[in-house]
Amino acid sequence: MRTLTSYISRFLLILIFFSAVSLANAAAKPGGRLIVIRVANFGWNLAANLKIDGQTVANIVQGRRYDHRIPAGRHVLTISAVPNIQLSQPTSITVNVRPGETYIFTALWDSDQVYLRPTTLSPAEMAKLGL
Repeated sequence: MRTLTSYISRFLLILIFFSAVSLANAAAKPGGRLIVIRVANFGWNLAANLKIDGQTVANIVQGRRYDHRIPAGRHVLTISAVPNIQLSQPTSITVNVRPGETYIFTALWDSDQVYLRPTTLSPAEMAKLGL
């Protein structure tokens, strides 16, 4: 019985140690906040497909936005329309995320092309959106 208790105690100590290391690593890599707003006239039957570094992170539908923390460093943001009935090419923009900074982009249409533009919203407009 004492041996079983000893194994369980060691297992719990190892688990606590690895949890502490994981939390320390997460705290050591602070990131920034990325917000992508989809314009109202994007299309009621279309979504903005957002990829970060080649991985799809969201399909932003009407009335929604992407608002998440991302790790610090250089990232490539790629946007496209889904469904892509016009067979337009996705467009990309590079952002260098600094810890504690907020990056706001707007997903727009122009000449049958979807692209991301850094926000031009005033502080009052951002407050109205809850940003």
